[in-house]
Amino acid sequence: MDIYERLRELEVELYTPNPPTGIFVHMKEAGEKYIYTSGHGCAEKGVLKHVGKVGAEVSLEEGIWSARQCAINILSNLHMQLGDLNKIKRIIKVLGFVASSDDFFSQPKVMNGASQLLVDIFGEENGKAARSAIGVNVLPSNQPVEVEMIVELK
Repeated sequence: MDIYERLRELEVELYTPNPPTGIFVHMKEAGEKYIYTSGHGCAEKGVLKHVGKVGAEVSLEEGIWSARQCAINILSNLHMQLGDLNKIKRIIKVLGFVASSDDFFSQPKVMNGASQLLVDIFGEENGKAARSAIGVNVLPSNQPVEVEMIVELK
C-alpha cells in the first residue's frame, strides 16, 4: 500500500519542518540502508499543545497524543529528507523520553501513541519496532515527550 494513501486514510497531515534549533541535523543516513533521527519533540506545526510532566500538568491521554505527534514530526522530516516515505522498509527502533512526575510509571503507555501510529501506517510487520520508554525529569521547552527512531530503507 502507498504510504501517502494510508496517511490520508488516517487523516495524518505532514508539514514542512522547521530547521534544527541547535548544532545538529534532524537525521543522518548510515550507509544506504539506515537513517538515525535526532530526538523530535511534540509541537504541532511549531506550536506546543501540551507542556509539563506527564502525571502532573499533562494527562496520560495528552502524553499519548504527544508521542503520536512526535512520530508525525519524524515522518515529516523523513519525507523532506527522502522525498518519498515509500522508500522506508521498516521501523527498527523507537526511543522515547517522557518527562514524568515522580509518581508516574506508565511511560510505555505514553509511547504507545507513537508505536500505534507507526503500526497503523506501516503495518504490524514493518511498523512494530524495538522500543524503549524512559522517564526523565525534564525535556527541552518543557515538552512532555521526545522521540527518536532508527529506520531501515528498501
